[in-house]
Amino acid sequence: MTGKRLHIRTTNVHTTATLRPCSCRLHNLCKCMHAWIWIHAWPQPTAHRGGEGEAAPRGTASTLSSMLACKASPSRPCVVPLVCLLVVAAAVVVVAASAPPAEAAFDDNYVAQWGRDGYHLVVRGTEANVTMDQSSGAGFRSKSTYGSGFFHMRMKLPSGYTAGVVTTFYLISQPEDGSRDEVDLEFLGDKAGVPITLQTNVFVDGRGDREQRTRLWFDPAADFHDYKILWNPYQLVMFVDDTPVRVLRNLTGAVPGYPFPGKQTMLIRASVWDGSDWATDGGRTKVDWSRGPFTAGYRGFDVDGCANNGSDACQSPDLWWNAAEYRNITAEQRAAYEDVKRSYMNYDYCADKARFNSTTVPIECNYA
Repeated sequence: MTGKRLHIRTTNVHTTATLRPCSCRLHNLCKCMHAWIWIHAWPQPTAHRGGEGEAAPRGTASTLSSMLACKASPSRPCVVPLVCLLVVAAAVVVVAASAPPAEAAFDDNYVAQWGRDGYHLVVRGTEANVTMDQSSGAGFRSKSTYGSGFFHMRMKLPSGYTAGVVTTFYLISQPEDGSRDEVDLEFLGDKAGVPITLQTNVFVDGRGDREQRTRLWFDPAADFHDYKILWNPYQLVMFVDDTPVRVLRNLTGAVPGYPFPGKQTMLIRASVWDGSDWATDGGRTKVDWSRGPFTAGYRGFDVDGCANNGSDACQSPDLWWNAAEYRNITAEQRAAYEDVKRSYMNYDYCADKARFNSTTVPIECNYA
């Protein structure tokens, strides 16, 4: 959550050198403190080693001493009014609250699942690189299982010729058997110059076969992008950055037999692995190991989820991702989603006439 900045007006104050001693009358002392807040508590653009236009933070110890250095005349002792001290304290609190939270490290919420040999899975604090070569791939998982949440991962996919390479971010229940629930984002590599395909799938009680495939409208290997899964008691939504690419409403209470993954808690998992037998051109184009190794970058290891051994507590409306504004996608999101389906989706199981006929189409396809 981003804090709001506190703007305090002052006049003709540009640097600490222009701050002059103030009289001790309440009005002037507060003006003095307002100037102090502007200069010291509120970051100002200045020359330092940060990025262009970035503000350099000021410390608080020296600033308090400079504030209290407002001088009085010899005949009038200087007393700091409590109200002005409160103004300063409030300003410091607001400025501190406006600072972005520290980014979570990998080890805070995740552990290696396989391939952590110092090469295939390399963790550097807030970033992890997952590499696949002919000897192995690698994967990691969350330390906890979750019953609801708004999960995300920033990913940069392998570049160049990546046919047969599968890069993933997904949720899956335990044990991983024939009754599992699963929510998949699988990025299917391809020949150089051919856009990477995002395949999504949903398993409920062990049954999947609900694939949708979307050609991404940008190069996911050029930079990091956000991939998100909103999973609450009302809907399941998958996002690419802020654009919905798949929506499944929870209609289990109204439609008999309607599938929705709501009964089992799930782990967060991610991996890079060899999908030569199916991922590219139906398995006709395999991984070319001479083009490897293939490395994906992962960031964003904070988790907004309900960690719970049972899912009942995770239905609470007090959890922000279960609040009213997350129970349906907005009209703007709906329009973006319809554009994705119209312009970029090149396979939808609901429309696969060779796979289903009008009497056997999965029930959720009637409520898309």
